[in-house]
Amino acid sequence: MSCEPALPALRLARRCDRLTSSLVRDILAAAVQPGTISFAGGLPAADLMPALPLATLADPALWQYGSSEGEPAYREAVAAWVGQGGLTISPQQVLALAGSQQGLDFAAKLLIDEGTPILCEGPTYVAALQTFQLFGAEVLCAPLAADGPDLAALETLLATRRPRAIYLIPCFQNPAGTCYSAEARRAVAALLDRYDTLLIEDEPYRHVSLDVDHPMTPVCALLRRAPWIYLGSFSKILWPGLRLGFLAAHPALMPHLVRLKQAADLHTQRPGQMAVAHWLASAEREADLARLREGYRARRDAMQAALERHFATLAEWQPPRGGLFFWLRLREGFEATRAVLDAALAQGVTFMPGEAFFVEGADGHRFLRLNYSHATPAQMERGLALLAACIRAHAAVPA
Repeated sequence: MSCEPALPALRLARRCDRLTSSLVRDILAAAVQPGTISFAGGLPAADLMPALPLATLADPALWQYGSSEGEPAYREAVAAWVGQGGLTISPQQVLALAGSQQGLDFAAKLLIDEGTPILCEGPTYVAALQTFQLFGAEVLCAPLAADGPDLAALETLLATRRPRAIYLIPCFQNPAGTCYSAEARRAVAALLDRYDTLLIEDEPYRHVSLDVDHPMTPVCALLRRAPWIYLGSFSKILWPGLRLGFLAAHPALMPHLVRLKQAADLHTQRPGQMAVAHWLASAEREADLARLREGYRARRDAMQAALERHFATLAEWQPPRGGLFFWLRLREGFEATRAVLDAALAQGVTFMPGEAFFVEGADGHRFLRLNYSHATPAQMERGLALLAACIRAHAAVPA
């Protein structure tokens, strides 16, 4: 018999009852076996990343504590970078983050009480759902159309439910890949101004643009009245292991966001900030981005060809014009549920089931998200053939 005292019953915060695991992180943890072909996570291509400027990390002063707002050079470089995309901000409106995911956490802490209505696209980013629901939000969803949200549905929800904020991904939406048209951006901004609804605009894929012929002006830049928070990340174009992102915000929100940063982790790691600031100011930046896009365009086209060979009778989809994902809707009789994922994992293939991206998971049982940036063309060919076989076997539909 053990003589160790029994542990007392744990008393946790009520929100822990709503704390769910990230399905994409669980899948990546299960996909570490050698030979696994992963279409699950948003992993950028390591061979397309620029060389890390090691000399910028050598200053011993960078390894001391820094300011919560971020390094002045980083904030200035980010303000200029965002300004080139159409959103004019000052460096004082920039907050350095440990990845843009931290910005979602801060926005939730700032805005959400239990029962607070928050409006999103349907489907939407799985980690945004996880974060908003953790803090007790009532998540509402406006369905996506071909070039942006369904405006009639959006206005109905704004008028009748009066959400405290809306979370949008206008550039290559995750998971659906939708890139809002210029007209849709203006229309959304007009609605948010009319109903005075705070916008959280998330743009991790903005600079992975492959075939878009309009400037993708941020919706935040089109607002005339509504407050806003703008989230950006370098994880899809630079070194994701550094976990570097940023937010910019309406000046009235910045003092609150800085205090949340102070309470969370004091400050973002300084060497990475300086490495990114160096790259943003470098003469190689545009060439690096052009090389990245060329590489991603080739991989996107390789997956499109492999999908046409193996999924033409299974699903329908539109080739993405940017971002890192294909979003497939399976034909009647086929599903992409967790059961299919388990079967695919047994064959050494991973993907993201669509149910994870919907508030009501059953809404996504015929959808799946596939990452094209990480696998080689040969892996795409083999992995998609195996995945198609798993989907057919699960549905018991003959090939």
